[in-house]
Amino acid sequence: MSHFEFLRREWPSVHESAAKAESAALADPRTACFYARRALELAVQWVFKHDTALRMPYQDNISALLHEPSFKQAAGEAVFTKAKLVVKLGNNAAHNNSAISGSDSVASVRELFHVLFWMARTYARGERPHAATVFEPSALPRTTVPVQTLAQIQTLQEALEAKDRELSKAQSDKTALDQELSRLRDEVAKAKMAAAAIPDDHDYSEALTRDLFIDLLLKEAGWALDQTRDREYEVSGMPNNQGVGYVDYVLWGDDGKPLAVIEAKRTKRDPRAGQQQAKLYADCLEAQFGQRPVIFYTNGYEHWIWDDVSYPPRPVQGFYKKGELELLAQRRTSRKPLASADISKKLVDRYYQERAIRRVSESFEKDRERKALLVMATGSGKTRTVIALTDLLLRCNWAKRVLFLADRVSLVNQAVKNFKKFLPDTAPVNLVTEKTTEGRVYLSTYPTMMNLIDEMREGQKRFGVGHFDLVVIDEAHRSVYQKYGAIFKYFDAPLVGLTATPKEEIDHNTYGLFELEDGVPTDAYTLQEAVADKYLVPPKPVTVPIRFLREGIKYDELSEQEKEDWDDLDWDDDGSTPSQVESPALNEWLFNKDTVDKVLEHLMTHGQKVAGGDRLGKTIIFAKKQAHADFIQERFDANYPHHKGHFARTITNKVEYTQSLIDAFEKPESEPHIAISVDMLDTGIDVPDVVNLVFFKPVRSKTKFWQMVGRGTRLRPDLFGPGVHKEFFYIFDFCQNLEFFKENPDVTGGSSGVSLGTRLFRMRLDLMGELDHRLESDPAILEASDSGYAAALAEVREGLSDRLYSEVASMNLDNFIVRPKRRWVERFGKRDAWQKLSDDDREGLVHEVADLPNELDPELEEAKRFDVLVLNLQLCVLRAEPGFTKWRDRVMEIAGLLEAQSSIPAIRQQLELIQTVRTDEWWQDVTVPMLESMRKRLRDLVHLIEKSRRKVVYTDFADDMATGVEIELPGFQMEGFEKFRAKVRVFLREHEDHVAIHKLRRNLPLTKTDLEELERILSESAGAPAEYLEMAKQESHGLGLFVRSLVGLDRQAAKEALGAFQTGKTLTSSQTEFLNLVVNHLTEFGTMDPNCLYESPFTDLAPSGPEQLFSSVEVDALLDALEAVKATAA
Repeated sequence: MSHFEFLRREWPSVHESAAKAESAALADPRTACFYARRALELAVQWVFKHDTALRMPYQDNISALLHEPSFKQAAGEAVFTKAKLVVKLGNNAAHNNSAISGSDSVASVRELFHVLFWMARTYARGERPHAATVFEPSALPRTTVPVQTLAQIQTLQEALEAKDRELSKAQSDKTALDQELSRLRDEVAKAKMAAAAIPDDHDYSEALTRDLFIDLLLKEAGWALDQTRDREYEVSGMPNNQGVGYVDYVLWGDDGKPLAVIEAKRTKRDPRAGQQQAKLYADCLEAQFGQRPVIFYTNGYEHWIWDDVSYPPRPVQGFYKKGELELLAQRRTSRKPLASADISKKLVDRYYQERAIRRVSESFEKDRERKALLVMATGSGKTRTVIALTDLLLRCNWAKRVLFLADRVSLVNQAVKNFKKFLPDTAPVNLVTEKTTEGRVYLSTYPTMMNLIDEMREGQKRFGVGHFDLVVIDEAHRSVYQKYGAIFKYFDAPLVGLTATPKEEIDHNTYGLFELEDGVPTDAYTLQEAVADKYLVPPKPVTVPIRFLREGIKYDELSEQEKEDWDDLDWDDDGSTPSQVESPALNEWLFNKDTVDKVLEHLMTHGQKVAGGDRLGKTIIFAKKQAHADFIQERFDANYPHHKGHFARTITNKVEYTQSLIDAFEKPESEPHIAISVDMLDTGIDVPDVVNLVFFKPVRSKTKFWQMVGRGTRLRPDLFGPGVHKEFFYIFDFCQNLEFFKENPDVTGGSSGVSLGTRLFRMRLDLMGELDHRLESDPAILEASDSGYAAALAEVREGLSDRLYSEVASMNLDNFIVRPKRRWVERFGKRDAWQKLSDDDREGLVHEVADLPNELDPELEEAKRFDVLVLNLQLCVLRAEPGFTKWRDRVMEIAGLLEAQSSIPAIRQQLELIQTVRTDEWWQDVTVPMLESMRKRLRDLVHLIEKSRRKVVYTDFADDMATGVEIELPGFQMEGFEKFRAKVRVFLREHEDHVAIHKLRRNLPLTKTDLEELERILSESAGAPAEYLEMAKQESHGLGLFVRSLVGLDRQAAKEALGAFQTGKTLTSSQTEFLNLVVNHLTEFGTMDPNCLYESPFTDLAPSGPEQLFSSVEVDALLDALEAVKATAA
């Protein structure tokens, strides 16, 4: 007899599909899994149709129906879990081409049996199945049926879905069917009530379900588990009386050797209880096969991996694939030491890049760490460093596949370009655009990777937990972890974080995420160091006070004509005219021509210029919003029409063909020369020619601020002419950012990024905790129980627990973010778990569950924000906190806005309450239940409040701009003598026409009078302190040589200095190139120490020095020429 005979009379269609699944379980596993899912769908649809206690979710697919909290509560966790497994196996059968095993089909039919038993026991109007009814795999029919292919199954599915649609359409118009449905629902309700009165003693085989979950995880990793040796494998040598043991799972390699052991503990036990047992199994297998397997131990919820040859145990979210375990075993002998391996000089040639790579490799190899954080100033070559690290790990067999993650598509594209250029053999894959391509280095944005993690191919996870051997995250900071931390927890790979944020500005949480001491990254290379090493140029920050941006616009301070213009403006639809406009409104909805004109005039006048001083150098203007950027461009075109609209361009995400504009901006001689940006160019663009940054918007995040500053730090040789390099870049700050960071040195990088949903979950838990405390121990409430107040508080508490239970019950355990918290979600996915919460329960829910995604119907943001508002009030009432007045006033304000729209029917229905809430009397002695009632009645109305949209106003009032003042950039100050040197260099460049400076540039000898005049102008005009002038003389062996080192030598003069050396010689190409390097050096530094001839770049051409190219007599002549150049400045 069929296991599903109990369905035949009341559920014939369900019985038909279940019986087909049963008959095919042994003969055709794919068909069996398909029909099991079909039977489940029909059963669940019947339950939702006939049980009025269940709420229909926003979608009617099987997944949404199963996760609907009312169904989950009715069915219970065991039945819910089994139903999900039936769906999962059915999906594999219908959508994956990989083979479906007989064990899968038997498991699917078995789990279906238990689900349908529950349905019949709960809803049968006639005879219910007996509690002792069991599923007997041996009783499955051994029939011979034609095996269906995947294509045939998909065709069958389409036909059945079409049939279901036709049936549904036919029934939708029949009134008689409505009457019949009403009668059936009454009968079902009575049957359900009768069943609830009888204890359910059926054995739902939960231990088998746990094992099936482990099986499914293994199959996702490609393990078929189709051989006897895969399970309960006997080993000898165990320290017990029998000397044998049975390994729950052994994962085998193609060579017949064990790759891994898995010890499965009961779900209620900590999986770590099986650690020693698993180790002993590994010892036995190693003794038998000569290869030590990797150790896993699990309870079905939590999984641990222990490769005890290399690392201590660590949590993991699944199991490795065969190829990954084989590679892991192979690396035990083939992995080369990182410490003695060469770092490619072609990829990195700077000492700090090599140091960073060595420190990461030391932490991986010597310290057995799996996380590293590199702090490197923007422009110092973070990506090149990662490329060289990747190359080292690949060559030494520490890595096969690498994942590089960034938060912007432009950053990913840039990294892809660099990997293809420097490591083309790694076949870099841009997952943003090439989602199906395979390679060795994968590059992706965080959201793209989040979407790809759950992707299945032929029944296997494409990206399993062991897929990557290294994960690199660009710009690692707290907000990235808040949003995308699940990625880093999912992949069981060493993690390297990159950031340009100065190490002292990185927050505590980020260091904690990398398991590092605060302020001590794995390696750091600061902007100060990069500037001192001349790998980057320093900023010259200038704060420019502009009155309207600081104080706003006040009507009383305008001229009489401007007041008339003010009065004539169309300020708002109600005709009102303000008496002033606060500064935050500028460039938000009020755009003042003269303010923008003065900013542009200051830039065009004081900004660094190129092309012999005839053209403003490349400049980025950071605008507040799109309308502000457009207005800046409009004013630039109006003030500088001769540029014909090409010189300054808006480059934002809203502009079409943006990349073509960026490409043009990156070219030195190409227009535009001014890029007006809103966020887009804050990061991810490297234009060495940028010499001016304009902060025309407030920035309050240090992380973002330093990213923006980094747009100007790149070196640019010969920018101002041959031998005249970029030495600094201007920051023109019109919005007091520099002052803000100077006055707020400890300001963080911004919001921690906690979502509104997470905040609500935590606040509801807080309120539940306060209510539990009051209901259990507050004498005043206990004494007032007769008045019903205690009951009212209990009702509020019940509503909170209902809501939180619903959220947890709707969480999808197949989601890779939810799966690691399975134990918590399953426990609190049961309604009974919320009846009484301990402090540990609340703490666990806050940290383990609050930020997990759920599948409840989405709610309006306005309603949720109103919930937060009322929850704050309720907590203030219970805790007697001082913030009550602020929250109360906000609710009264909202009530006023609702009353103003009382013509809307939904608002009019609640008008009496709305008007009452606006009175002070209502708030006197307000209670938590009163606030809760008000919240429920008003929360769904808040979105009806008209969003106050300010009219955009354009004005032309005379603004005032003060002289720009240089200010020290927080986190970067040039100290003492270096600051003096930089200041003198700028002064000298601005006075190159002075006689003495001209002589130095032209290699003409200085007189005593020239040197005295030089000292005078430096002291009086440049403001050089006497002690620094004396230090300069000593350091450079004379003031003339010091000045020469700053201004360099005119290139023609440098060539002439070597003219006598070259006279009468026919030089080879190598000799010519060598002498050209000497000219370059003289042009930049003014003189040359002969020792430099034996260093790079000269040794790149002649490794053993100039003697390799010239005779000893010629070398002596060259040295004499260099000494003569030095003598003219002495």
